[in-house]
Amino acid sequence: MRLFGTAGIRMRYPSEINAVLAYKIGLAVSKLGLSRRAYIVHDSRTTSPLIALSTAAGLMSGGVDVYLLGLAPTPLAGYAARKRKSLGVSVTASHNPPEYNGLKFYDTGGFEFTRDLERVVEEYVDKGVQPLDWEMVGGFAYETELVNDYIEELYELARPSKKTWTPRVVVDLANGVAGSITPLLLRRIGAIPLTINANPDGFFPVRAPEPRKDVLESYLKFYAEVNPAVILAHDGDADRLSVLDVEEGFIRQDRIIAFFIDELARGASGRVVVSVDTGRVIDEVAERHGLKVERYILGKTHERVKEDPGVVVAAEPWKLIYPRWGPWVDGILQATIIGKVVVEEGKRFAKILEERGIRDYPWDRRSFKIKPAEKLKAIFQDLEASLRNLLGEPTAENRVDGVRYDYDDGSWILIRVSGTEPKIRVYMESLSSDKIRGMVEKVEREVRRAVEANNAQIEEVTIG
Repeated sequence: MRLFGTAGIRMRYPSEINAVLAYKIGLAVSKLGLSRRAYIVHDSRTTSPLIALSTAAGLMSGGVDVYLLGLAPTPLAGYAARKRKSLGVSVTASHNPPEYNGLKFYDTGGFEFTRDLERVVEEYVDKGVQPLDWEMVGGFAYETELVNDYIEELYELARPSKKTWTPRVVVDLANGVAGSITPLLLRRIGAIPLTINANPDGFFPVRAPEPRKDVLESYLKFYAEVNPAVILAHDGDADRLSVLDVEEGFIRQDRIIAFFIDELARGASGRVVVSVDTGRVIDEVAERHGLKVERYILGKTHERVKEDPGVVVAAEPWKLIYPRWGPWVDGILQATIIGKVVVEEGKRFAKILEERGIRDYPWDRRSFKIKPAEKLKAIFQDLEASLRNLLGEPTAENRVDGVRYDYDDGSWILIRVSGTEPKIRVYMESLSSDKIRGMVEKVEREVRRAVEANNAQIEEVTIG
């Protein structure tokens, strides 16, 4: 049974994931023998307490003592795992729609489970694991101190060296779980946080939890009313962060990654690991600092951090791993570092990017939701062939995750099947706006042709 996708387990409730399966997964994870303790957090979804307690029951049945942090961001699961040398568990479907739920697991070093560990868990679930006898069952308790420890340690990491002004910062919390943490940290470093969608609500009544360009820019006039220095937007479990500017709108994630390389990797030696769907501005900034760039599988950059102690920053769109802080993806870390730099430099964040020469290249990201999902593989194979020579003969191909074609004019196209939803995702970049518009038209046409040729339908197209 394949449970794990791009980043953990994400499935629809109750047809795919439910209390029974969560119990079996918890029991299977206990069988790994990584630790006799586990710390569990969960997001604001209506089914999350149920899945959290069911997973806890499985872990306890396998002899693991469970400590429940309750409603808390996913980064706390990685933080707790490393700090207490335990297992970490986050019950979340991240940015997926509200009917989904899922699980992410962290080892005793704070690393998200590798694919090898995920496969072992899946094998144990398939085979079935017997619970231990009554005298070996694990205990259960509530944990409250770790959230405060996390806040204090992150504040010490991001404490500003100077405070040039007191900027307003809009924080859209997506009705998720970071409402008591991100605004507090921003206030402590010297900003004025203005919160939106701060109440936890598993129905996500105002906006979709995925902080995409098309979702967030529809609220830009509303955000801009208070004239903020920067607009920050989390997803539901706060491992992701998007950034907007009152004048420029949505700031491309590649520029955000390049900013973190510029800010956090100065004076370092080693390599930067980024996902395969990232563009040339990252290479430009890394080269300035003498750092090599490696492109790796989306959702699995943590594996390279674990394998290579020379990784100074790892990232993918929306997500950052800063090994000096910890090996987990952390959207709250991103928000705090951006707030710190804005406070120190006394300028809008977009102006800081401009002055640092972190350029914006024409780009497009769009996802095609396909029905029926069983057609995804055939559609991908069709597009893999038809898109290859769309812009001429590729100068390079990367098949580490989907297939990416790079061309001699600096353009590139990546096509991949989503590991979390029934979607075909296409990513594009070029050096000119005219070129990217032409690429989008050609790709849209090819996707629709391939879907029709394989007797499928496009249910939805999302951008950003």
